[in-house]
Amino acid sequence: MRWLIWIFLLGALAAVLTLLARMNAGYVLVVLPGHRIELSVNFAVVLLALGFLLGYFLVRLLVTTVELPARVARFRAARRRESAHGALVSALREFFAGRYARAEKTVNRAVALGEPADLGAIVAARAAHELRAPDRRDRYLGQIELNPKKPDIALVVSRARMLLDERRPEDALAALALLPKKHTAVLRLELRARQRMGQWDLVPALINQLEKRNVFSADQADTERRHAWRELLRQQSEITALTDAWKRVPERYRKDTTVTAVAAQAYHKLGRYAEAQAIIERSLDAEWDSGLAALYGECGAADTLRQIERAERWLRDHREDGALLLALGRLCAQQQLWGKAQSYLEASLSVEPSYSVHLELARLHEKLGRADDARVHYRASLELAVDELRAGQVRRVGDGRGNPPS
Repeated sequence: MRWLIWIFLLGALAAVLTLLARMNAGYVLVVLPGHRIELSVNFAVVLLALGFLLGYFLVRLLVTTVELPARVARFRAARRRESAHGALVSALREFFAGRYARAEKTVNRAVALGEPADLGAIVAARAAHELRAPDRRDRYLGQIELNPKKPDIALVVSRARMLLDERRPEDALAALALLPKKHTAVLRLELRARQRMGQWDLVPALINQLEKRNVFSADQADTERRHAWRELLRQQSEITALTDAWKRVPERYRKDTTVTAVAAQAYHKLGRYAEAQAIIERSLDAEWDSGLAALYGECGAADTLRQIERAERWLRDHREDGALLLALGRLCAQQQLWGKAQSYLEASLSVEPSYSVHLELARLHEKLGRADDARVHYRASLELAVDELRAGQVRRVGDGRGNPPS
């Protein structure tokens, strides 16, 4: 539609110019030495227009001829940049497709064609790292000059990630320390490094930041924090450090049975049975857990009778809990209440047979001089222990994830 409008306008302009030319009767006189030239105004205008066009064409031809080498150079540079960009895109595609050897080769070609050397070196280093070629990887990284005042974020993050893959969390943290500000990817790498180094006291704060940035859901963050507090308690080998760590645990996790179990086991390992007993009692009053109940029977505090009374009150609500019955049997045996101990242990055996119950019954019969009964329970305990070990091995080799083979 637009070209029709232009044709109409040009036709109208030609018609107007034709009418004006017919109405113009003037002439132009050109006087030269020995010559006298007389032209009509219309013809003179046409000659001037043609002369202008011819001059403009000649000037443009001259300028184009002079600029031709520069234009050819720019054209070749543009083709080179286009080829380099295509090679870089192809290298990235090969890298993310898992063809690391091709990616390394292609990105080197892209750098040779003019792509940024620092970006190419990072991609090549990552590809060499995946190919288990640390010498080539380090050579690529050495090509990049690191400015401590303005570090290359891509270089720092890539180097930290590769150091973590090599199980060098200390070096990874040293690399991440160069960054003045920590974005989400850096925080995730720092979290991995702190976990690898066992710096569990610093992990909850990192998890809080990542949760605010929607890296972890509320449930995932809660699971990670619970794991961090458990590991922090588990690694304490002195009573003072353990007490300080337990005080730092938030109240919501002190009520968690998994965290409580680790804390109680840590106190029990250090011989602080009263503290372990108090932690277990508080947790079981809030939320029942059979594992904690079994551990309660191993906390031989000074006042065993009070422990028995407490456990028997729990038994009113948990009559079919084999772990609680086992704990009561152990506590009664410690107090030399042999009849009650045997009764509770046999009740536990009827509810949930286990090698631990058979072992306690064997020890009980041994103390009472019943050698034959003791041997029976020792044998049964050994058989159940072997069966559990075999079952555990089958689960581990089933499919590599703890599932039994089909």
